Amino acid sequence: MSTEERMTINERYKYLRLMHGRYSRATRSERGALLDEIELVTGLHRKSIIRLMDGPVVRQPRREQRGRVYSPEVDDALRIISESFNYLCRERLTPNLVWMAKLLAEHHELQTTPELLAQLSQISPATVGRILKRIHQDQPRLARRPPYTTNPLARDIPMIRIPWQQQEPGHLEVDLVHHCGVSASGEFVHTLQLIDVATGWSERVAVLGRSYLVLADAFRYILTRIPFPILELHIDNGSEFLNYHILRFWKQAIPGVRISRSRPYRKNDNRYVEQKNDTLVRAWLGYERLDSVAHTLALNHLYDKMWRYYNLLQPVMHLIDKTYPDPHDAATHVKRRFDQARTPFDRLCATEVLSEQRRHELETLRWQTNPRQLRQEIYDAIEHLSAIPRAVPGQSEDVRLTLLCPESLQQGSPSSG
Repeated sequence: MSTEERMTINERYKYLRLMHGRYSRATRSERGALLDEIELVTGLHRKSIIRLMDGPVVRQPRREQRGRVYSPEVDDALRIISESFNYLCRERLTPNLVWMAKLLAEHHELQTTPELLAQLSQISPATVGRILKRIHQDQPRLARRPPYTTNPLARDIPMIRIPWQQQEPGHLEVDLVHHCGVSASGEFVHTLQLIDVATGWSERVAVLGRSYLVLADAFRYILTRIPFPILELHIDNGSEFLNYHILRFWKQAIPGVRISRSRPYRKNDNRYVEQKNDTLVRAWLGYERLDSVAHTLALNHLYDKMWRYYNLLQPVMHLIDKTYPDPHDAATHVKRRFDQARTPFDRLCATEVLSEQRRHELETLRWQTNPRQLRQEIYDAIEHLSAIPRAVPGQSEDVRLTLLCPESLQQGSPSSG
């Protein structure tokens, strides 16, 4: 009998109680046939069935509790590793326990033994979930906080969705997150975010306002840092991206780059970056207003730390299969299957886009990073950001003080005046 067809203990006892009456009234020859049937259905040994049928068919309590499979050291290690990963779900956490344990041991955050590493390599996601539910975390998790007009340039840009099956790095979704608070008046900080569909690699830069000067500077900074070539940029229909200056910038910066856009009112066309807007920006910053040079500088300092944390240390899951519902069956729904969780850096390493030098640099950077310390630095940077006062009403802020690439000023800006 296969594992999928085997009865549970409760189902087995229920079946035996139903058969007990027939067995007690049966003749000797009939009992033999019943025993054959019960043995076939339950998978129990014949002698065990006879002993059960000769007495009350009641499940006896266990005389002694089953011993622990995993040592208390596994509990301690899971607590530290889960905290270092900022409390990932068990499916993303379990495949990455061993290498993170070794990394934490390098930084003296965790003591490992061959026995502990062996147990971490064989533990199942279900067991990880039970252990993490039972133990108490040292610190609480950060709480989640909670009209298109026709543009003549849009006619020349195709409306598509980057396929979820995309395996080649370099196809990025782009979006701008507003930090305006309850009022969108005046200048305020925005987060420019790019997400690579194939690997989950993320880039974030804070800009003050939406002028060409600050956006071009942010894009130049991303080009100096992103470790693989950009092949496609998928934008929404906002005028901050759909204008002559930004389109000319990309044609000059990366000749041959493909520009595509979402359909109007279809935010799901930019689904990857929209999801990360929530998990990597709003979940950390909320909806408070940020509107000063000091806010912009502090936010970029935070994003530099998050760049290391989320690209080198945080595993992500990638959709690998979709099963669509039967149109004739209202009860069915789309079934999605995901691959094993890996960090964006590990996914990049599985391709051929990284040079050996760049790969070595990023690998060295990861092993030099203490994940628990980096996570705490991220929380400290958020506390510092929240303590910065807002801009003084009526007093202008000099956006040139926020630029990350000095050549942005030398090349000028068509809209800086």
